[in-house]
Amino acid sequence: MRLVSEIAFTHIQGRLRQTIVSVVGVALGVGFSIAMAALMQGSQNDFIATLVDAIPHVQITDETREAGRQPADDAFTLVAYSGLVPRDDRRGIRNPVEVVAVLESLVPRGAVSTLLTGQAVVRFGGRDVGLAVSGIDPTREAKVARKIVAGMTSGSLEALRSAQAGIVVGDAFLKKVGAQAGDTLTVASAQGALKRFKVVGTFSTGSTGVDEGVGYVLLKSAQVLYARPNAINQIKVRIDDPLEAQTVARRIEGAIGLKTVSWQESNGDLMSAFLVRNVIMYTVVGAILLVAGFGIYNVISTIVHEKARDIAILKSLGFAETDMRRIFLLEGLIIGAMGAIAGCIMGYALSSLLALIRFEFRAGAANLDRLPILFSVWHYLIASGFALASAGFAGYLPARKAAKVKPVDIIRGAT
Repeated sequence: MRLVSEIAFTHIQGRLRQTIVSVVGVALGVGFSIAMAALMQGSQNDFIATLVDAIPHVQITDETREAGRQPADDAFTLVAYSGLVPRDDRRGIRNPVEVVAVLESLVPRGAVSTLLTGQAVVRFGGRDVGLAVSGIDPTREAKVARKIVAGMTSGSLEALRSAQAGIVVGDAFLKKVGAQAGDTLTVASAQGALKRFKVVGTFSTGSTGVDEGVGYVLLKSAQVLYARPNAINQIKVRIDDPLEAQTVARRIEGAIGLKTVSWQESNGDLMSAFLVRNVIMYTVVGAILLVAGFGIYNVISTIVHEKARDIAILKSLGFAETDMRRIFLLEGLIIGAMGAIAGCIMGYALSSLLALIRFEFRAGAANLDRLPILFSVWHYLIASGFALASAGFAGYLPARKAAKVKPVDIIRGAT
């Protein structure tokens, strides 16, 4: 094997210029693929982190996956009926104290918050604007809605307790209606209730949907506003590892029977789009490295053609076909390995350079001052693996041809 390696290195050194071109081609492919993967994966993770911080990891509502059977379904099993209006049940989640106790036992290190939420119309200065007003327990909600707490620009959720009728809304919503902190908003529900709330806190999360469309009041105030005394219709759960949300959601739904949705399920279209984007990214990476593989194929094919007589002599001296395949396959892998190493260095340098770029971009209330770059060892391993596979395949075809060379025909000048 040592002699095979020496011959392979000798062939590569004999065509040093072409070898360098092939190595540079592989290095460029690996380097740019690593930088592209770091940028795309970093932006994806940054977006998901922002999304996960803005919404509950697991959300429980007063619904079930399938509608329950109506009494008439059991009473008239053999009779067809139509036009039956289901009974309107607005009691929400039954036994909320017991349900919360079950959740805290299922998620011991998590945080649980109970809410009564609904749609309302806020009137201020002659303008009517829709708002999702949620009644909360400020202490519990602060543990779940950390994005809200971190984004408080004035007041706090706890200020709802001290105010007789307080409300916390987003800065964007106040701008939308032309109000300020300390003003009084008139809130009307679909049940016909009308109540006045004083703005005791404002927040800015960077999510337009939250900052413009969500408001918080005390749970008791919401129950009066929606005419649903002692009721809740939603429970939010925050867990240590957001990636385990689907497993936790299935466990909770199996235990309490209510519809439980993880953040992955509620954003299924977005996760599918990320999956498609990753497939496209790695397809492009593979195409780049495949093109680099053609350069390796060209170099080794040329070596096989030029070294035909050397191959014949080696085979006459007793080298087997497997030895000839190893020589030229090793040449391709050596070029691929050198290109992969240089490409990893280039990829790290490009990623570091992109991470140093500073700029100011304002999207809603979120300020971005740099590109989100993710440094992951998997990007280097995947790109290097693609490069070695491409180089190995590029070296195998000429190696196979070299192994089939008949020394007698070459020596006699037949080919």
